[in-house]
Amino acid sequence: MINVMTIDGHKAVIEYDPDIEMFRGEFTGLNGGADFYATDVAGLLREGSASLRVFFETCRTNGIEPYKNFSGKFQARIPPKLHERAVTAAAARGVSLNQLLQAALEHEVLGAT
Repeated sequence: MINVMTIDGHKAVIEYDPDIEMFRGEFTGLNGGADFYATDVAGLLREGSASLRVFFETCRTNGIEPYKNFSGKFQARIPPKLHERAVTAAAARGVSLNQLLQAALEHEVLGAT
């Protein structure tokens, strides 16, 4: 099971690792690794906050931009048959493939209809 948690204003994906019987958190949108481990929610908040502090201090010290730059463009690989069906579905709706994919992502990620 995967969940998202906000720590100090930053989103982290949280996943339980049964092999070590701990939760692992990893921040998204950062230019480097800032992961953390804990056995409970309070620990995740504490360790996540500490991980962020160290990450941002390291970026500041080394003159590194801490945040990823999202251009709005990405490449996806899908099976050829799905690609064909997506193009047909877009044409049937009178939209571009890009518009169809944007609507599908908004529905999945944002819960839009």
